[in-house]
Amino acid sequence: MVELPELLGKSVFDALPEIVGGPVEDMLRGVYQTGTTFEGSEVLMQFARPGDGQLVDRYFNFIYQARYDEAGEIDGLVVFAFEVSEQVQSRQHTQRLHDEIQATNTQLRRTNADLDTFVYTASHDLKAPIANIEGLLDALLEYLPVQDQEPMVPRLVGMMQAAIARFQQTVGHLTDVSHLQQVADQPQEDIDLLRLIEGVRLDLVPLVESTQAHLLLEVAECPGLRFATKTLRSIVYNLLSNALKYRAPQRVPVVQVRSRCSATHFVLEVQDNGLGLSEEQQAKLFTLFKRLHTHVEGSGVGLYMIKRLIENAGGTITVHSQLEVGSTFTVTLPRA
Repeated sequence: MVELPELLGKSVFDALPEIVGGPVEDMLRGVYQTGTTFEGSEVLMQFARPGDGQLVDRYFNFIYQARYDEAGEIDGLVVFAFEVSEQVQSRQHTQRLHDEIQATNTQLRRTNADLDTFVYTASHDLKAPIANIEGLLDALLEYLPVQDQEPMVPRLVGMMQAAIARFQQTVGHLTDVSHLQQVADQPQEDIDLLRLIEGVRLDLVPLVESTQAHLLLEVAECPGLRFATKTLRSIVYNLLSNALKYRAPQRVPVVQVRSRCSATHFVLEVQDNGLGLSEEQQAKLFTLFKRLHTHVEGSGVGLYMIKRLIENAGGTITVHSQLEVGSTFTVTLPRA
């Protein structure tokens, strides 16, 4: 900006030649000619930078007001100007970041939609070839008399049938994943949390009894909790069944289920004294088809699916775990 001593005695157009020919000159001349006060908010103006004369953008809130002499004639202008460049540029920067985040989120939604479409298509298109292979294998066994089979044939056939069964199971899990959005779109209902958890516990009675597990409930009343019943039941069932399946063989399983409510959120915690997870395992925990304890039967789909369900509902799931000590899963969901 031009220093004040350099402005004294000069017309505004002599002091600031960079505004000549632009909208600011038109505003000033308009006020001078008509006497009509002009107010501007966050108006972009360019001024020559001291030293090199390069034009720089600056933003101002200002008032141009006519000044009158004793005869009532306009003899000048009174200008009240307040620079707001920092505020405007900060807001513009924030808006750019917001736009970038929005664009990234849009791209992520498109990518997820493409992945869902691919999974759905793959899961359905693979069913027929698998069924054909299974049928051909059965036909081969029918036309190959047992007495003509080499000693290794039954074993190889058994391995092939097991491989087909695993393939069919994987395709079934892919189908489940492809149905996630349908599950997420289910209507919300009033939830009786204690009743829902008790229903899951009854489903798990065989596993609870076979492991002699202790299931401890500390479920808080949460009136007005609304959620898709099937979705919440899937989340609770998966967490409880995992806590029992991944138990430590040297101690009796103890699984604690706690819940609490606030005005805005519902929190569910499932804590066990099972095998636990290392930090490296925790980083991979919610990956599709990732199994961290191969000695326990599983597909590596369950936690991936419930994480998707929770995030689709605007919630989060976290895990705190220590190897050979146990794990605590915390689910946070917004209250409708």
